[in-house]
Amino acid sequence: MSWKWEYAFGAEEAARTAPADFLTRVEEKADELVRAAEAAHIHSRTHQGTDPKGGDIIVPGGIFTYQVVVRRERVYVVQITYLGF
Repeated sequence: MSWKWEYAFGAEEAARTAPADFLTRVEEKADELVRAAEAAHIHSRTHQGTDPKGGDIIVPGGIFTYQVVVRRERVYVVQITYLGF
């Protein structure tokens, strides 16, 4: 298994109606988060502690919330909010 990101919960539904340029920016940042998580958690399969705290990322047009799950080698985008700015 290798590190990836994916939409979770209602974020997938929200992504269906968000503008393409906004989603592109969300996906670019999610890719960056995956690379950072992979570098920080080299031994992710044997991870015993709690998962790191997720956070909010502001991108042009809105914001998204993510969570890292180390043992699953995933960055989940759990909420996206398009604000149009």
